[in-house]
Amino acid sequence: MGSNDLMPLENLGRLVLEKRSKLELGIRGAAKEIGISHATLARVEKGFLPDLENYEKIRRWLGIEEEPVARQPSLANVPQVHFRREKTAKPATAAALARMILAAQAAWPKGKKRDSV
Repeated sequence: MGSNDLMPLENLGRLVLEKRSKLELGIRGAAKEIGISHATLARVEKGFLPDLENYEKIRRWLGIEEEPVARQPSLANVPQVHFRREKTAKPATAAALARMILAAQAAWPKGKKRDSV
């Protein structure tokens, strides 16, 4: 696979922009066709990755076939954070998150086995 043959996920924004241009669609028109908000589509075109539901809608609109993905362990019970606007967290936010994680670890009952992630 050459450097120009990136997987659709890495090229998603470029692929959306190319199809929009080819169809002479504005961002709002394309978003309506896809079934997502124009703000989400604009973020995707800027290089941000959408959530799985929106990715599936965009993938279908682009006509990209679903590729088999190796089954990964469920993250249903794992806390997750999604920063939508900023690519990186502000230092105060990161520090608050670190304090919260350390407090949760300290509060964990001693002697109980933790599930590996």
